[in-house]
Amino acid sequence: MTWIAPEIERPSGSLIAPEQELLAGYLNFYRTTLLVKCAGLTAEQLAERPSPPSNLSLLGLIRHLTKVERIWFRIHFATDPAEPLFAPALGKDADFELIDAGRAQAEYEGLIAEWGLSDQAAAGHSLDERFTFKGQESTLRMIYIHLIGEYARHCGHADLLREQLDGVTGA
Repeated sequence: MTWIAPEIERPSGSLIAPEQELLAGYLNFYRTTLLVKCAGLTAEQLAERPSPPSNLSLLGLIRHLTKVERIWFRIHFATDPAEPLFAPALGKDADFELIDAGRAQAEYEGLIAEWGLSDQAAAGHSLDERFTFKGQESTLRMIYIHLIGEYARHCGHADLLREQLDGVTGA
């Protein structure tokens, strides 16, 4: 039986919440938007690269955003000794290049699990809490803003990929 990405509901967040809740809400909106774009597709469709010569696929976006979540929240902010998802020797585009439809369900579930770990890493911390990134001070606020932008950009890519795969638009 072929695995199919499940339907998912996007959370509706407050538009007037305190900043930390607002940023977390927007990040969760974009996180789930990516999965909305994948809903109903088979593992093979998620792995398909419908716009050559681009290496973009929905599965590649899932893998990439799992990597981004881990790097920013766990490795940089929480200084968690979590291993990078892709060894540097595999190249900077391993998340897009080395995809396998047979691992689509595990990769999808891995992204959701990483969200939980990211949320745990940020829990109880002020947006102004600092960490050092490449020799410069940064804050948890910057991570939220950076990831909202990262997801928004890639959700745009996901819109185009989905339309090319099966004609579905919107949502």
